Amino acid sequence: MPAHFDVERELIAQGFALVAGIDEVGRGPLAGPVCVAAVILDPQNLPAGLDDSKKLSAKRRLALAEEIYASALAISVVMAPAAEVDALNIRGATLAAMVRAARTLARTPAFALIDGRDAPELICPARALVDGDAISMSIAAASIVAKVARDNLMQRLDLLYPVYGFAAHAGYGTAAHLAALRLHGPCPEHRRSFAPVRAVASLDARLERAQSGGAVDVR
Repeated sequence: MPAHFDVERELIAQGFALVAGIDEVGRGPLAGPVCVAAVILDPQNLPAGLDDSKKLSAKRRLALAEEIYASALAISVVMAPAAEVDALNIRGATLAAMVRAARTLARTPAFALIDGRDAPELICPARALVDGDAISMSIAAASIVAKVARDNLMQRLDLLYPVYGFAAHAGYGTAAHLAALRLHGPCPEHRRSFAPVRAVASLDARLERAQSGGAVDVR
């Protein structure tokens, strides 16, 4: 069953005229950014079939993203790069990106609905909804926009770093990605705070010390 607009309508009836949905994509991958989108839908022009982006085919996501961009009152997309993930941890980078996404909307939201359990301090009141992208059309729209934006970026990164196959797995830790990581080591887009990348980076550092004449244990 697709997401609905009931929660938003209740908030609008309470006086919160502009309700934003906020969602992220890319918490789990070993490489690439976390992408956060914030979307304020037009209650009078809602795209049909909005749902959790993970439930939709790539073709359907792209079509819906085009509808969202054509009809929404405001859209913001923010990337938290791998370096920010390493500096703040994945939760901290995601919440920081959510704050930026809400702040950079062209229209200031009166209320924000956020997918998940965490609601950072935003420029407006906010509520976290577990599985919000399957409940709220606004969050579902943000999920779709974020997914399409991140997938497009990973396609471009694949051209810069073709040995890793980013276009195929979007940075997730597939067997092929892990094999490429072991063979080639990490690139600047890899999250060095994530265990599989950290292990390879540590081994690379030890091998470099060995090549320079230092003792090394590569176990």
